[in-house]
Amino acid sequence: MMEQALANLEVFAATLLELAREDSGLLVVTSDSRGSAKLAPFAKAAPGQIVEVGIAEQNLVGVAAGLAAAGKKVFAVSPACFLTARSFEQIKNDLCYSNRPVNAVGISAGVSYGALGTTHHSLHDYAALRAVHNITIVAPADNFETREAVRAAAQLPKPVYLRFGKKKMPHLPRVDSAFELGKASLIREGAHLSFLACGETVAPAFSAAELLAKEGIQCRILSLHTVKPLDQAAVRKAATETGRVITVEEHSVSGGLGEACAGLLLQEGIHARFKIVGFPDDHTVTGSQEEIFRHYGLDGPSLAKAGRELLEKQ
Repeated sequence: MMEQALANLEVFAATLLELAREDSGLLVVTSDSRGSAKLAPFAKAAPGQIVEVGIAEQNLVGVAAGLAAAGKKVFAVSPACFLTARSFEQIKNDLCYSNRPVNAVGISAGVSYGALGTTHHSLHDYAALRAVHNITIVAPADNFETREAVRAAAQLPKPVYLRFGKKKMPHLPRVDSAFELGKASLIREGAHLSFLACGETVAPAFSAAELLAKEGIQCRILSLHTVKPLDQAAVRKAATETGRVITVEEHSVSGGLGEACAGLLLQEGIHARFKIVGFPDDHTVTGSQEEIFRHYGLDGPSLAKAGRELLEKQ
């Protein structure tokens, strides 16, 4: 069983305040999103280290790039749906092309906004940003990965995209307690089937593995918290040793984690039964995040069913 903890956003905000107290050159830039980003305590404790640009996401990225050019350590925070769509050109040019070490933080990502619908869902961000040179894409699975990812991103001398949802996340057990950007976290060992997941979908993948374990099916769980650059060695190893792979992501099936893994395995001639679980190329249904996950097969029981079906294929 997994113990409930905090929302990753809460851990992000708390870690950011710790870093700000250590470094007066760390600045946060927000687009009228300090409340939803859990940054109100940060603003109260370090009022001189937060910049509010209002609902102007393109300005947000431009201002952040300018501050980084002046030697500041910058976290630019905004809802993921707007940050990566409305500000895509600024991310591409002002951050990546210009090589400004800004941490672009997409909050309330995936379908976290639930009933607000497609306008507020960010199911495109991996695909869009994977196509841009010179950016690291990170989607932590739980509070531990969030804390470590924020601290690591603050030290990386290049652009980073950090992605967080709103849900309280459970503490995930892990085989290896080390954390490194670009290196997958091994959550659970298994020889029959591999679940390769990122962000808030790692927890339901773990739940599926627990269900399948009762049937004698041992599943390997990898948290591919760094979507780009992908830990190619871990993906190769999982596919080669288990022969069956299911990728899970809170993102469109087009252009995300699943296609990155499939492309790697196909190009290298590694044969494995393979399934991508994510959001289809269709209008997204409306509901809570939990209801939407269940509808699209991203919950534990649905993923366990997908695992059984993959194991039955010859």
